Amino acid sequence: MSRDARWKALLELLVERGRLDVEDVAAELSVSPATIRRDFDQLAEQQMLLRTRGGAVVHGVSYELPLRYKTARHASQKQRIARAVADLVAPGEAVGLTGGTTTTEVARALAVRGDLASGSPALTVVTNALNIAGELAVRPQFKIVVTGGVARAQSYELVGPLADGVLGQITLDMTVLGVVSFDVTHGAAAHDEAEAAVNRLLCERAERVVVAADSSKLGRRAFARICAADTVDTLVTDAAADAEMVGRFEEAGIRVVLA
Repeated sequence: MSRDARWKALLELLVERGRLDVEDVAAELSVSPATIRRDFDQLAEQQMLLRTRGGAVVHGVSYELPLRYKTARHASQKQRIARAVADLVAPGEAVGLTGGTTTTEVARALAVRGDLASGSPALTVVTNALNIAGELAVRPQFKIVVTGGVARAQSYELVGPLADGVLGQITLDMTVLGVVSFDVTHGAAAHDEAEAAVNRLLCERAERVVVAADSSKLGRRAFARICAADTVDTLVTDAAADAEMVGRFEEAGIRVVLA
């Protein structure tokens, strides 16, 4: 197992459990305790965790796993969701993409669509996510608009009044919204209030809003509300979504696509 794969696995386990023991996690990952101790020390230097005698604990009382360590979570579901979302985009449209692992997969799915291989532009993409802008900027047929703002290290998203200024001057055909949680009663939400504010503006500037979220995000609440459920036109999720929950979304007037 490579170092990057171990680090992803360790951080995933730490988020899930809150505390890890060197000997236990070494056995679980089939590596030596010395390797795990070294990994813990290096992650502690990056303030990704706190070292304890014989293990590690979550860094701080509120923990948000940085984007680069989230990529393996529900990866196959996110890729299927992304392809289904990409199919909802028509050539020549202006599309807003918020940050997140699922929306990053949407960007990649759009990039390989054959009918978007040419055009002037084939697609206009407006995003506050630096990683998405970087991936799509090499596609000359795409017009890429970046909002500006201050970058959040956890999500690569640009936030703040500079982003607000750009978004106030544009209109979009569609916004693809990545979320931490989505619920009929509580709406779509994120961990960070500044992120939520920019994502809210992307939704307000769009003709239609599509939430791209794997089933683990559904029926949950998070700290910072992005928008109410009734502002969402379509939810694209995976086939593991609870049937009763899907029914509640449909009763609220939201089209549900199971990928």
